[in-house]
Amino acid sequence: MRHQRILAQQGAGSVTAPETPRDIGGHRFCDLCQISVPEWSWSRHCRARPHLAAEDYAKYKATLREVERDKNGIILEGGFDFGVVEPSAARVGHSSTVILKATNPAGQIRLLHADLNSMRKTRNLTMDPGATIQVKVTLQTNYVGRYDDRIEFLFEDLQAKYKFVISRPVRAVVGDRADHQSLRPVAPFVPRPRTRRQREEDVVAGPPLPEASAIQYTTRLLPANIPPHLADVLSKQSQREVVAAVKQDYLPQILSTATYSRHFKTLVWIEEFQADLITSSQDLERYDIHSAKLGRHYDCFHLEVPGLAEKRPSVLVGDSILVQRHDQQNRRWFAGRVFRVEKEIVKLRFAGSFPASSPNQSYTVHFKLNRVPFRRQHQALDTTFSQERVLLPTREHAIDGYRPHTLDIVNPLVVQNPRQLAAVHTIASQRPGSTPFIIFGPPGTGKTMTAVEAIHQVLRTSRSARVLACAPSNSAADLLALRLSALGRDQVFRLYAISRSNSKDQLDHRLVDLTYVTLDGYFSIPPLASLKRFRVIITTCVSASTLYGFGLPRGHFSHIFIDEAGHATEPEAFISIKTLADANTNIILSGDPKQLGPIIRSSVARAFGLETSYLERLMDRDIYQVEVGKTSKTVIKLVKNFRSHPAILKFPNERFYQGELEPTASPHTSNYYLGSSYLPSKHFPIVFYAVHGEDEREASSPSVFNRIEALRVKEYVQALRSDRKFRTADKDIGVIAPYHAQCLKIRNILRPVADGVKVGSVEEFQGQERPVIIISTVRSSKESIEYDLRHTLGFVASPRRFNVAVTRAQSMLIIVGDPHVLSLDPLWRSFLNYIYVNGGWTGPEKISWDPKEPVDDAGRYDKRIRQAIQLNMNDFTKRMEAMTLAGATDEEEELAEVDANVDRPWRDLE
Repeated sequence: MRHQRILAQQGAGSVTAPETPRDIGGHRFCDLCQISVPEWSWSRHCRARPHLAAEDYAKYKATLREVERDKNGIILEGGFDFGVVEPSAARVGHSSTVILKATNPAGQIRLLHADLNSMRKTRNLTMDPGATIQVKVTLQTNYVGRYDDRIEFLFEDLQAKYKFVISRPVRAVVGDRADHQSLRPVAPFVPRPRTRRQREEDVVAGPPLPEASAIQYTTRLLPANIPPHLADVLSKQSQREVVAAVKQDYLPQILSTATYSRHFKTLVWIEEFQADLITSSQDLERYDIHSAKLGRHYDCFHLEVPGLAEKRPSVLVGDSILVQRHDQQNRRWFAGRVFRVEKEIVKLRFAGSFPASSPNQSYTVHFKLNRVPFRRQHQALDTTFSQERVLLPTREHAIDGYRPHTLDIVNPLVVQNPRQLAAVHTIASQRPGSTPFIIFGPPGTGKTMTAVEAIHQVLRTSRSARVLACAPSNSAADLLALRLSALGRDQVFRLYAISRSNSKDQLDHRLVDLTYVTLDGYFSIPPLASLKRFRVIITTCVSASTLYGFGLPRGHFSHIFIDEAGHATEPEAFISIKTLADANTNIILSGDPKQLGPIIRSSVARAFGLETSYLERLMDRDIYQVEVGKTSKTVIKLVKNFRSHPAILKFPNERFYQGELEPTASPHTSNYYLGSSYLPSKHFPIVFYAVHGEDEREASSPSVFNRIEALRVKEYVQALRSDRKFRTADKDIGVIAPYHAQCLKIRNILRPVADGVKVGSVEEFQGQERPVIIISTVRSSKESIEYDLRHTLGFVASPRRFNVAVTRAQSMLIIVGDPHVLSLDPLWRSFLNYIYVNGGWTGPEKISWDPKEPVDDAGRYDKRIRQAIQLNMNDFTKRMEAMTLAGATDEEEELAEVDANVDRPWRDLE
């Protein structure tokens, strides 16, 4: 990375590869480690652990090459690579044969035995000159998967009185051959060269945003550009140097009401820089199109954008996209304004000076981040609202003398749930200016239902009450609006950003009835006098700034509710609070800090806490600490789970929620699949299909996929869809995978058989549920000794992603994965033990550890396995050396750097 930054600063070619000099004065070049080492530290380098590991690995690889070589007059013809074997053939047995020939006319060789890693079979046959032996290996299994083994033939030369080994790998893939072929990489993986965009200096601005005429703002949104000195630090230093510089020069030593805005403004700038600005690791640049065609219809230009339907990149109405003719490279750019998005087509309008062109004209396309959401966060952070009871509440801020009310509960289910009822009573009884209240809602406990009931009661107990209800996403805000729509369109207003205008035809009619639309069809906002009459306004966290910009006065809302608050960054959550709250406004947050937080693309911003939501930060404060089983006036934890079968809920309940959750789901739903043939244990609705697959990548994408797991996922989906006893529709199944490439492969393979099955990342499933959830964990080892354990865990080592993934299932949870990789993480090892002990384990791979042995949650299982692998390597090498085999060095394989942001979904901030 440093090499690429220096090249970019010097204006050199961005794809120039660094060359390691071998002849440097006072240095010695290490062929194993591929680095130059100063003479004075050569001895220390040779004793260092990385060099010793490289020596062992090189020696092991050389030994493997030697034992696979024909020798001493013995020739092996053929091999044991079975290729792809259809499951039907594997069930009855599929064989492969090799022929051993003795070609030395003067010698006599005896075959002592043939060893497979999985078995031993003694032969003890004498091979006279010219003799041949046929050796047959049969693959027989009922499981789809990848099978790797090694066969060793031990011979003895009876005249020379010494022994030697010839070995061959044994490989097979069991699965549908056509599907396996269709999932192969379309092009070999070549790491994407780190490039750096040249700044587009000469840009012809596009037409104004449609909202410029749709909404008349009274408060201007300022540019809030990144300070040049901060941008300089972020672009020219290594990550370690950036973290040190930001900590020393930009962030305050302590977070207080006086330093709050400075702290979070810096983090917002850092995150924006990662997402879009000129940097060697920017995220949007990977989506640039270098040979695009523009279709034209009157003043409208059509641009095809691959991946747009999956928000890769994310493009919204009002965004700008820069285009440049190929014959004008490094000169003038034109900004096209997005006015419609349709599947993978973006419709653009340009300024009148945009030159007409032929249909064959090629363009370079640069996607630009819409800075408006970031500018709105800065606008809010710059306001004067800095009440300590909201920013940094303590026990001293608690207000005594709550106002008890007799409540007429709207939703009868709340009456039957003591924790929900207590939360509603507390919110409705708060005095103005109370500390923020938190509805802590673990999976499936009805936190949104509780918030909606609380809004009803706030409105009923006070005629002057006005509520702003926000959520980080439009889908969550839509759910709030639907559940509050019964209040009527004269009381509820659903505020949409103008970027949602082209999707209003897809909205529920009840939502459209709650909106305001201009004559030319854009979502807008009614006159201020009309706006003030609504008792409930619902919008996203970022779009709440529209109300401030439109002139709604501070303190208009008596209550601000933020649902799914754990998904929003703190600056996003505070857009509504800092711009619209006053000393009397009560804040209510609902969410779960044990599930996924906001998606942050900058590792530097994550390091300084931008990934920690406002809700999570509050719950770490003393005032929100509550003993297990108790309730308080600041936070109430909901405990009745209405979603999952008790066995699915049990493990995450004990791990993340102190065992407080009570399974209360309808038996008709939660028990639906009990007794089905998919379950190894008929009364335990969790399946772990243990399989050894292969990590693969293609083209320039560092995202990982696993064909073996994709094939097994398809088999499960097909079996579920065709079962006449346990009827399952596409909409009943969800498939979760941590890597974007795996999601694409699974979608493609399911399209002909179950196109309605949702396949997505953990983030895409948060807040959702399905009767059946299938998880493909993807990561697997290529050879038991050849993969680097530091790069195998992917999302697996994230407890929050684990928690979200396994709590989406209502009736049946199926996990397809490599147990040898998953077990490196203590959390997953504990979960696999839970499944195994309860009989849910199946598949070709067996458990390789004692599932009854207590798991050390702080254990370095990766270190233990690395040590075991090292011992296996050394043992194999020593056995071969005992038979006079020589070792040799081999170059260490280079690992391409994986850009984790490829697999992070883009959020639509609007």
